[in-house]
Amino acid sequence: MKLLTSILFVGWTANNSYGFAPVTPLRRITAIASQKVDLDLEARSSDKTRYCIPLDEIDLNDLPKVGGKTASLGEMIQQLTPLGVAVPGGFGVTSAAYDAVLDRFQLRERLELLLRDVDVNNLDDLANRGRQARLMIMNAGLPEEVIQEVEDAYGDMCLCNLHSCGKDCAVAVRSSATAEDLPTASFAGQQASFLNVVGKNSVANTVLECLASVFTDRAIAYRVHNGFDHMAVKGAVSVQLMVRSDLASSGVAFTLDPDTGFRDAIVITGSYGLGESVVGGKVDPDEIQVFKPMIGKVEDPIIKRSIGRKQTKIVYTKDGSDKRIKTLLTPEADAAKPCFTDEDAKTIAEWCLKIEEHYSKHHGHPTPMDIEWAKDGVTGELFIVQARPETVRSAQKANVLKQTQVTGHGEPVMTGSAIGSDAASGVVRVIRDVSEIATMKAGEILCADMTDPDWVPGIRLASAVVTNRGGRTCHAAIVSRELGVPCIVGTKDATEKLKTGERYTVDCSQGFTGYVYPGEAHIERTSTDTDNLPKTKTKIKLILGDPDSALSLAGLPVDGVGLVRQEFVVANHIGIHPKAVLHPELVSPIDQDIINDRAKNDESPKAFFIRRLSEGIGSIAAAFYPRPVIVRLSDFKSNEYRRLIGGENFEPDEENPMIGLRGASRYLSPDFRDAFELECEALAHVRNKMGLTNVQLMVPFCRTPDEGRKVIEILKENGLEKGKDGLKVWVMCELPSNVFAIDEFAQVFDGFSIGSNDLTQLILGVDRDSGLLANLFDEDNTAVKTAITQAIKGAHRNNKEIGLCGQAPSDKPDFASFLVDLGIDSISLTPDSVLQAIDIVSKAEMKDSLEKEIGDVISLEKAKDKEGAKKVGCVII
Repeated sequence: MKLLTSILFVGWTANNSYGFAPVTPLRRITAIASQKVDLDLEARSSDKTRYCIPLDEIDLNDLPKVGGKTASLGEMIQQLTPLGVAVPGGFGVTSAAYDAVLDRFQLRERLELLLRDVDVNNLDDLANRGRQARLMIMNAGLPEEVIQEVEDAYGDMCLCNLHSCGKDCAVAVRSSATAEDLPTASFAGQQASFLNVVGKNSVANTVLECLASVFTDRAIAYRVHNGFDHMAVKGAVSVQLMVRSDLASSGVAFTLDPDTGFRDAIVITGSYGLGESVVGGKVDPDEIQVFKPMIGKVEDPIIKRSIGRKQTKIVYTKDGSDKRIKTLLTPEADAAKPCFTDEDAKTIAEWCLKIEEHYSKHHGHPTPMDIEWAKDGVTGELFIVQARPETVRSAQKANVLKQTQVTGHGEPVMTGSAIGSDAASGVVRVIRDVSEIATMKAGEILCADMTDPDWVPGIRLASAVVTNRGGRTCHAAIVSRELGVPCIVGTKDATEKLKTGERYTVDCSQGFTGYVYPGEAHIERTSTDTDNLPKTKTKIKLILGDPDSALSLAGLPVDGVGLVRQEFVVANHIGIHPKAVLHPELVSPIDQDIINDRAKNDESPKAFFIRRLSEGIGSIAAAFYPRPVIVRLSDFKSNEYRRLIGGENFEPDEENPMIGLRGASRYLSPDFRDAFELECEALAHVRNKMGLTNVQLMVPFCRTPDEGRKVIEILKENGLEKGKDGLKVWVMCELPSNVFAIDEFAQVFDGFSIGSNDLTQLILGVDRDSGLLANLFDEDNTAVKTAITQAIKGAHRNNKEIGLCGQAPSDKPDFASFLVDLGIDSISLTPDSVLQAIDIVSKAEMKDSLEKEIGDVISLEKAKDKEGAKKVGCVII
């Protein structure tokens, strides 16, 4: 029965943990009977609809007639709702309706003539012609037969739905052009969308506005720049039941990191109210990152959480005005809290994964997705309301490593969320209203409170974009990525601090945070095909301390992370002394207020510390999973600990903190053991609850093997048992005692990492922080190299892996050759040194190999000259 199908997309019932699924035919019949529906509707719907098609009868094969957005909705309803993904129903208005409009009054020919020689770089000309084109369509109007079908389809939709039966229902009316949401061209935000449309007349009128929006200024320019024929792109419309997210929250999710292209993260952003707040960049949203490989497998697959300011929210109007929606200020107490829960995020992530898997299978290749979600404030259920292929990062070659380095700059004027990974310099143009966009000149930095699709022509001219508001999934971010324009959003006050006519540098090359520097800095770009890099026997690893940069570095051709400086994570992402969260009553009232404010969304300051540390370590571990990530346990000195909030209340005064209470001795101290156990709890969470078992541990400044055994016992007591689930525990080889007693240390630990800085300091008796003795600090010193030689030979004598952390191998090719000749297993360096180190180590290995071959040949010749040459142990080549 056709009527039953028409009810399918508006009736829903909760039947599993994922939310809503279509109601059964029996339930549909019951709903129809209870409303005494005129069964003549069945006869009316028996013929194939020409202008309107229910979403549950549409799939991706229908894209040419219903457009990308509508085809995707229908595909999800047909294929993914059986898998638990909830998608609100509705109907599509086909491109046949658009053709019917253009067939009136020779409109097609007139539009073609109007746009034949449009100059999209002349913003005044573009605006004038776009306005004329839209007016021509609005004046032509919808043919009567189209109006009738739209009104009938809407009436069917309102028979029974999520929120009411027999009443006019609220719908979202969105453009869905036939070239929109393609895997290669997004057309994101190019055409119109309308929310909270109620009543058949309003729906029909809004459908016409959507068809006219095929000729918005931004859509015209987009087609010209991307080589689409204006008349070949046809308008279509999706009409979808509204989710009452005005009473809850909504947002956007990407199935890759949109700025780094990292494929194993799902990035979810959200804010209160209707989704336009996030998409339109009106707010700084909350953000959660979920690690794909662990979704549905572990207790906590979330690797990062951040709370945005969520300044405003968009809600339904109830005052009888002509406006359907309005913007309100978000109450301060609400803005300070997350707008969606961890459980919401896990459900959204599970759905996103299913959506990506389905579309990847359909297209025959991996297809990351850009997905919009909404939470219904009436029912409390989650829904997916749109899904389209991501077209920027997913189109970039995985084996090409692009890097940008900015040097020669001063202190930043401001910071915000970095979009992309490039940088640009230029003169700023502060624009406070889109009407001023025509004043933009090519190469200027566009500075605005926020942008929307009407700003696209200006963004095209810009060398960079800076906004007060917005998050990583807002309009300015999406368009800037697509155009390859560096962008910083969420700066709070860029339009006040930056001045039109002054020159600045916008730097998005340093990870999550973007920086605006005064003046013109030096920008250097490199592009490396990693497939052409030499392969080294010696493992090349990273030294890291900043979780925000981890995803951007995941593509480096390294064998993992040889050193995570955990104290950097504590200092920069927590900032509080661990004892202060355990004993807040012992810190000053001022520090208590700071601690309580930072921990306001957690159960306690202790829970805050554990969460932030586990997210920091987890972000790095996820970025390089399953490659090993060696986390050095905290190695603050007492003077450094004292700088943390509350630290002065707990730290001793030491004459020489560098060789004082640090490393293993601190963990074993009765005064600080509980602080170490707090650290252990966070690391256990990363391995046991986040599933990131590629995390290995390393004990710093371990003076004796007995200290090492005691630390390992404490680790075991706190859920970090050496050997369990592959957990390795390494030790820093940075003390003379580590070298001289390496056979004993090898009985305690799984491996060694030479800390060349501390080892040089303690072998030579030189304070590495002293400028007065800087000329004496040298890893090339004979005594230091002798110690390193003994350490490497000792580790290998005990079948233990040994590496070195430090810059010397990349700064001094001879030092790299020295390490390679000794057979060191790995070298860990800072990210900016990796490519250079690969080249240096590769050459050193080739030289070493050649020298060995020559040596073998010489040995063979000597052996032949001696009686009993067969007894000579040599390799014959």
